Amino acid sequence: MNLISPRVLKGFRDILPDSERVRRALTDRLESAFRQFGYVPIDTPTLEYTEVLLGKGGGETDKQIFRFRDHGDRDVALRFDLTVPFARYMAAHMNELYTPFRRYHIGKAYRGENTQRGRYREFVQCDFDIVGVDSVSADTDILLTVVEAFRALGTERIELRVAHRGLFSRFLEHLGVGERSAEVLRTVDKLRKVGVETTKNDLTALVGETKAAQVIEFITADSEYEEVIRRLEELAGGPDIDSNRVRDTIAAVVEAGAGENIILDPSITRGLDYYTGIVFETFLPELPDIGSVCSGGRYNDLASLYSKQELPGVGGSVGLDRLLAALEQLGRTPEAGRAAEILVFCLDESLVGWYHAIARSLRESGFTCEVYPEAKKLAQQFTYAEKKGIPLAVICGPDERAERRINCKDLRSRESFEAAGVDDAAQMLRSRLGTE
Repeated sequence: MNLISPRVLKGFRDILPDSERVRRALTDRLESAFRQFGYVPIDTPTLEYTEVLLGKGGGETDKQIFRFRDHGDRDVALRFDLTVPFARYMAAHMNELYTPFRRYHIGKAYRGENTQRGRYREFVQCDFDIVGVDSVSADTDILLTVVEAFRALGTERIELRVAHRGLFSRFLEHLGVGERSAEVLRTVDKLRKVGVETTKNDLTALVGETKAAQVIEFITADSEYEEVIRRLEELAGGPDIDSNRVRDTIAAVVEAGAGENIILDPSITRGLDYYTGIVFETFLPELPDIGSVCSGGRYNDLASLYSKQELPGVGGSVGLDRLLAALEQLGRTPEAGRAAEILVFCLDESLVGWYHAIARSLRESGFTCEVYPEAKKLAQQFTYAEKKGIPLAVICGPDERAERRINCKDLRSRESFEAAGVDDAAQMLRSRLGTE
């Protein structure tokens, strides 16, 4: 018999229990932060019709999509993010939902791109959006959600770099290169990866040397906030609704108490075509090389692909794997908690029912508890508990059953103690965990 090699595709991973528990603890904190802002959970299919996903992806994303024909000869693809499926979701369920609609969605997405630290072909995104309203308040809400989500993760030092796609597009129109805006946007989006000189050379190839220099001047404006916004307005032909939106949104974030996190950065463009307003990326000053760990923006036209009704939206997305890599490097990964707090040893298989009765009573008292499934040697059961990080044990045989005693053991200190019944044992075990 030829054994099949247990290989995993490049860019995909198996995740072992200890790592997955940390990931779940991370998503639990993010979910808690989202719920504090009134977001509700949703889910969408991993597989969609290709025409649904490619409608407004644009650029590199179209090349990276996992696309194939299914058994019904339908052209289908794996979702490359959670935003485009959400736009389809809103169009499909508009009559069942309400607006403004706040959602969060934590799920897997897929892109056939080169793998690197914190970036895989199968990855988890944590999205949050407000749909059905186009206002300063909604934009402010999204930015404050980012700040509070990172605070919940114990990381208050973030740089939330904000710009406005509409303002940049108006600048390009004023410059006379509006017809090349999509290419210019995607070139500028790579600035942090390739540097100013390479970006300038690429822009020169697109729009010529003089105009490339003006684009570089626009995206590298760097001084006090008010001076930056005035300079951007000057380069774009004067104040208008887009520059006023940026000014009002940042003012609202400052008044709400998160001004220390906000930076106006006109080089932030976001590469996807569907953004129309505020755009942002989030960086960790302590790890400048890891890139953005949360990004997003306003997308007022996305749902127009699927519905004639206007559905303006704004949202953000946390890349879980990149964020986890960053938190690991900073030593700030959330505590995962134990797989179980108590292990009921199995000394005699004729007592299996009793062991499970003890475990059930302990669970009803609020513990996480499991029963070892076989009457193996004590050393084996101790080793199992140690490997799984279980701190407490109940070790009983026929004598304890006959005398209605519960023998307990703190596996960390190796100290044993006896209880007169399960209720008494629960009190003693709780004190050992320090939760009484």
